[in-house]
Amino acid sequence: MAAEAAGPGLVPAAAGKVKELALVLQDEARRGGYSSGDTVSGRVLVELAGPLLLRALRLEATGRAWAAWSKASVQARGAAGRGVAGPRREAEVRYLDVRQSLLRQPPEGEDGLFLLEAGKHEFPFSFQLPHEPLVTSFSGKYGSIQYCVKAVLERPVVPDQSVKRELQVISHVDVNSPALLIPVLRSQEKMVGCWFFTSGPVSLSAKIERKGYCNEEAIPIYAEIENCSSRLIVPKAAIFQTQTYLASGKTKTFRQMLANVRGNPIASGSTDTWNGKTLKIPPVTPSILNCCIIRVEYSLAVYIHIPGANKLMIELPLVIGTIPCTGFSSRNSSAGQFSVDMSWLALTMPEHPEAPPNYADVVSQEEFSRRVPAYSQPVDYEEQLCGHMFAYIQEFRFQPPPLYSEIDPHPTHIEEMQSVSFML
Repeated sequence: MAAEAAGPGLVPAAAGKVKELALVLQDEARRGGYSSGDTVSGRVLVELAGPLLLRALRLEATGRAWAAWSKASVQARGAAGRGVAGPRREAEVRYLDVRQSLLRQPPEGEDGLFLLEAGKHEFPFSFQLPHEPLVTSFSGKYGSIQYCVKAVLERPVVPDQSVKRELQVISHVDVNSPALLIPVLRSQEKMVGCWFFTSGPVSLSAKIERKGYCNEEAIPIYAEIENCSSRLIVPKAAIFQTQTYLASGKTKTFRQMLANVRGNPIASGSTDTWNGKTLKIPPVTPSILNCCIIRVEYSLAVYIHIPGANKLMIELPLVIGTIPCTGFSSRNSSAGQFSVDMSWLALTMPEHPEAPPNYADVVSQEEFSRRVPAYSQPVDYEEQLCGHMFAYIQEFRFQPPPLYSEIDPHPTHIEEMQSVSFML
């Protein structure tokens, strides 16, 4: 490092000019951001037009979550009749606080100053993020969760000069956890109209295969809609993001629609079924559920637009994760999974199935002689082909036994028959 103790007689005002102060992260191009326990490395670049006296060159890494908003006062009104801002509610939580000195300690008696010569200088740095779970970076309506690295150049007399870079931190959410793989199902019914002017109910049932999904995934929606009212209804689905902020014992909520899809209109007395209608998740921040002052939650709303009445809505909770599901989808991979499961069958089946045994081989000689009449001479089948139908029957005399009958053609003893009469 080009850092030396300042010699006597140098005046701070004669310090050189800083042409460039930059902060470069070594793995800045990495995708997905940093996680708990990762090492952040980089370097601070300083370019000088002339000699420069420094008091310190330090590195600061901070991370915090904050929420703030002003409550409108109803006591004071402006000229336009709008409420004047009242007490401000604020809350803050810190997750990261790292400080490093990038210059060597100066010799004693040198007034704690450093001299950097003209030219380019590089100061590497490295630090590790806490192993405790960090909260995902986020910027919202009434607050944010931010991590940043800042290099500060301290000079005597003149103000400090600094440069800052933001760190993207991700708290990974694995959608393969059992709690996020279970299906979610809701049902609801609404009576259209009021009092004795009701026109009939509208019922809705909706289901998704699992609770956890990732960005860019398409959610298959299964729904059944029954319209027993007299109105034309339209089914729709949408993904909502709900931001919840907590400060000074109060909460503030902001809700926005991220994506939606529309179904076909359903006439009165008709039904409709969604057998996996898809809705794609846009690029959004993963769910934030581990911060005490900011929560970011998602839901899939399936609702029915009813003219002249409030809409019928079902909300299915969603968790947007970062680690995709690795299991087979029950809808998309059912055929492939079936072929794998049934592959053992090819190992047990012979190439040429064995023919079933002849009827004469599975009955006793006595039974065979009773059922098959004796012939004095062999039958010439080629001669009989042009003869009576009986000749064709003889060809199959060793095939399966005759049809079942409750009357024994060869009784061993005679039972007394009783007459049975039926009254009609």
